[in-house]
Amino acid sequence: MAISVAASTTVPSLNRKSSAKLSAYYYSSKLSFSSSIQFQPIRIVDRPISSRYRPLVVEAKKQIFNSFDELLSNSDKPVLVDFYATWCGPCQFMVPILNQVSSTLKDKIQIVKIDTEKYPSIADKYRIQALPTFIIFKDGRPFDRFEGALSADQLIQRIENSLSIKQ
Repeated sequence: MAISVAASTTVPSLNRKSSAKLSAYYYSSKLSFSSSIQFQPIRIVDRPISSRYRPLVVEAKKQIFNSFDELLSNSDKPVLVDFYATWCGPCQFMVPILNQVSSTLKDKIQIVKIDTEKYPSIADKYRIQALPTFIIFKDGRPFDRFEGALSADQLIQRIENSLSIKQ
């Protein structure tokens, strides 16, 4: 179900027609506020949806580990960790890019996302101060680090350069 919230605010002193007739009582910034919540069923349309309104699909394989260190040590290939937050705009911009990079480099690197608000101890351990921050781990240790949103081509180039130069 979809939730629709309607709110209205009335400020009588800003009404042009009656502003000359208002008494001092109305000039005291009197506000009236009303809100209502309406529940409306979602209508499913049997036609292609514009890409602008298509829901974001994240292709991820959820795995459970006892610790972050266990995840790093059990990986048979380098791990790119995206440290992000749900409120971070550039982090949300990176979601489809990381999906593209993951499918392009699936044989070379594993991509993991860590929400810094849910796991602040991990963020503190690796001194995450800007979002998004990316750290490439190899053999369980930090290997390369960079910050900020990148295009898919830039991110692929950065990963490939890092892995080929530092091996």
